[in-house]
Order: sequence, then structure tokens, then C-alpha cells
Amino acid sequence: MAADLTFDRFGADNLDDPYPLYRRLRAEQPVFYSAEFDVWVVSRYDHVLRVLMDPTRFSSAFPVRTPAVPAPGVPTILAEGRPEVPALVNEDPPEHRRTRDLVAKVFSARRIAGLQPQVTELVSELLDGIEPRGRVDLVAEFARPLALRAICTLLGLPGWDVARIEEWTGQLARLTACGATADEQRAAAWESVEFERYLAAAVGGRRAAGRDDLLTDLVRVRAGDTAPLTDAEIVSLAISLVLAGHGTTADLLASALVLLLHRPQLWAAAGDRPELVSAVVEETLRIDAPVQGAYRRAVFDVQISGVTIPAGARVFALFASANRDGAAFDRPEEFDPGRPDRERHLAFGRGIHYCLGAALARMEAETGLRLLRERLPALRLDPGFRIPYVPDLVHRGPRSLPATW
Repeated sequence: MAADLTFDRFGADNLDDPYPLYRRLRAEQPVFYSAEFDVWVVSRYDHVLRVLMDPTRFSSAFPVRTPAVPAPGVPTILAEGRPEVPALVNEDPPEHRRTRDLVAKVFSARRIAGLQPQVTELVSELLDGIEPRGRVDLVAEFARPLALRAICTLLGLPGWDVARIEEWTGQLARLTACGATADEQRAAAWESVEFERYLAAAVGGRRAAGRDDLLTDLVRVRAGDTAPLTDAEIVSLAISLVLAGHGTTADLLASALVLLLHRPQLWAAAGDRPELVSAVVEETLRIDAPVQGAYRRAVFDVQISGVTIPAGARVFALFASANRDGAAFDRPEEFDPGRPDRERHLAFGRGIHYCLGAALARMEAETGLRLLRERLPALRLDPGFRIPYVPDLVHRGPRSLPATW
């Protein structure tokens, strides 16, 4: 890497806006080793696509609920819960094919379409409480509760448990976050165990008496002679779904609001052209992806752009950089919902690990934006507010978004 270029992703300027840094990476050293994160970063579109499309050379077999460097005592605490088993997102072929085939049967277009009226009702309930006040934090009081309540509804988890589930997911994110202290890791590990036990009890309940929800579908799904999902696999899947369906969808909705509300003419146009909202969501995924990238592990020595990544090394495929690569997109730095190439983005990954929840995330974000525009047409962000972002290599989204109308 150039002497004056380091991957200072959490520096103040880069935390607020990492895209100038990504642009320099693509231009000066598109494949490099970051000592800061002990990872090889791949930043150009064609290189990121190569990593995603080659599970033979780039493995996805990473623990989801175990820190990369666990603090003393953390493995002992986690052993109090169920052993972490791979499930879909962190599986490689051939095991991945079995899990994907089973989950795809239940995570269907019919199931997502059936959730649409409930998501509309959730948005309306939130806005009923917000509208009379004239002021709101669009993240804490709208985007995050909508995304969490929607995924809990899909799984069939009761509304009175939403606050507990939010705390558990926050602690699980802390457990695996960069920079968590030993005490934070240990406290989060105990919460992780409690969350596993809660979900295991819910799965056990569905085996005893099914309901019309995704957990029941996961318990019952069969595909020929394929072995059905075990309780441990369903718990792992449920944790992944809650984490992804909560945080990343909320980040998508919040980031779309930033882009829309900073463009008053576009916000006004969304009221007259509801179809514009879908294009805004898609372009938000491209230009400010809520999932900035994904980890892989090199199975063999692999050469990309003349650089050899050694076998066993962690690789970070940087979606958010690839999505602004001028070799793949015309005017890549410009937010343009009308662009014809926006759907080439990699925000949901590509290949065998393409996000099964993509349709759900799009539906929730579009529903939230349409009803928000309908109910609060005069919505505007507080002037001069500096949007805070979480120091997270993988996830990006505003922590807070105060607004008035």
C-alpha cells in the first residue's frame, strides 16, 4: 500500500464517509493486507465478484456467534449454551446446498407477500404514535422498531418479547464487534446464551404445536430424502435472520431517508410517483450499502490483481467499494435512482450466498418510505446535525436521525 495510505476505516472522516478511502483503495492498491483488521481487503467490482462466485477457493465457514479473538472466559460462557453449528450463511458446499434448498422452500415469495399487510400495519401503528408530536428520531423510533417487529412477526415471536430481543441482538453484535473490551465480551456472551435458550424453547414449542409462522415452517420443511433441519440449525438460522433482518434493514431504511431528505425535490416527487420509492431503495443499496462487505477465508493461495493472498488468510470482499467502481457503473459517485445499471450492485452479495432476505428487506424499506412520505410530507432532518455512524467494518447506518415536520 502507498506509504501515506492506511485502512483507517474508523478515523473520524472515514467513519462518516468511507467512500473517498475506498476510491483510493481501488485506484492505488485494490488488493492489500490490512494489519489494522488482520484481513486482506478486495475492493474492485470484478475482484469482489470473483471472491463471491468462487466458494471452492473462498470459504464462508466462519463462526457467527464467537469472537475472532475471544476474551478470557468467553469460550467457557458460550459452552453453557448450544454448540454453534453452521447454518446457511457460514456453510460451504456441499452442506450449504442442503440447507439452502430447505430454507428457500419456506422463505418464499408467498411468505413474504403474506407479511406485507402486517408490515403496513406496523408502519401505521408507529406513525400513529409519532405524527402528533412533530419530532422524531427516525432511527430509534421508526426504522429500528419497524425492522425488529417485522422479523419477529415473520418468525412468530411475541410482541411482548421485542424489547428483550432487541437487547439480545445488541449484545450479540457487541460480542463480535471490533474493539469490544474483555468485560463487554463476557457480559455479551452470557446474553448470547440466554438468547439461544429462548430460541431453542420457541423451536421446541413449534415441534409440539405448530403455528402459521416461519419457525414452524423451518421445523416442518422436508425435501425428498434430504435430512430435515435440526433444532441447533434452526436456532442458528433464527439468530442470523434476527440480526440481518433487524439491523441491516433498519440501516437501509435510515440511509434511504438520509439520501431522500437531503434532496427535497426528490422527497416531494416520491409522493406523486410511488414507483420512485423502489428505485430509491435500489440506488441506496448501491451507493451506501448497509452491509459494506463479507468475510471469506482463502482455502488455497490465490492470486488477484498480481497479489497473492495466502491460504488460510481472512479476506474481506468490500461490496460498498465495488458498488462505486467506475468500471462497473456509469457516474458511480452520483446518487441517481433513474440509472439503468443500479441493480448490478452487490449489496446482497452474489452467488450461492446471495441474501435470501433481499425481497423482505426491499419490501419493508419501500413500505416504510411510502407511508412516511404519505403521512409526513413536510418531514425534514434537523439542519446542521452531524449523523453518527457505528464503528463497524461490516455494517453501516446512521445511529440517530432527528427530524421534524
